[in-house]
Amino acid sequence: MLNWPNCTNARDLGGLPLTGGGRIRAGALARSDNLDQLTDAGIAAVRAAGVSRIVDLRSVWECETYPSPFTHDDRWLNVPLTDPADPDVSTSDLFEQYRILIDDYPDRFASAITAIADAPPGGVVLTCHAGKDRTGLVTALTLALIGVPRDAITADYAITNLTEPRPGFALPTAETILHLLDHLDTEYGGPRPYVIQSGMTTTHLASLTTRLSQVDRQG
Repeated sequence: MLNWPNCTNARDLGGLPLTGGGRIRAGALARSDNLDQLTDAGIAAVRAAGVSRIVDLRSVWECETYPSPFTHDDRWLNVPLTDPADPDVSTSDLFEQYRILIDDYPDRFASAITAIADAPPGGVVLTCHAGKDRTGLVTALTLALIGVPRDAITADYAITNLTEPRPGFALPTAETILHLLDHLDTEYGGPRPYVIQSGMTTTHLASLTTRLSQVDRQG
């Protein structure tokens, strides 16, 4: 976990393995709960981490009501994954909530992942409210696109279970995100065709892989 006071679900994804060798580069991609909780020390820690882009996945309403301390910083970019006008699916189970987002709003996911690929040199932070659902989905898709094995993707997603439960939030399980990845395979041919048909390009995908990957040296 990253020491970003007062965030409770901030972590660096560096070190996750890549199929065929290599790993995600330390400091290249992090995920977090709402940065509006940050203390002055937390804000300083984010700046010191070399972050060049913060992809805030919250709705415009959330960003206006609970503004990020980086709202007026060039690092901050709002890419809403949800909107208050969207149908209320909160009574559905977690997989069904995720499936609806994936099926109904592929352009939102493509935009969020493109924002990672197109970021200036430096680290990228994905953030939403709890750092679980919207951040979890974009993270899982990103990891799948650059070749992180599914067992590592599901393990990362389920780590949120180690943080303090919050009232009204269903805790994630590895099975939930695995089910979603299977859904992408069945309905779209996998994560790569899904984002390509939603607006990403092969150039974006190559940039994503290059900026996040580290090849292990041999010998």
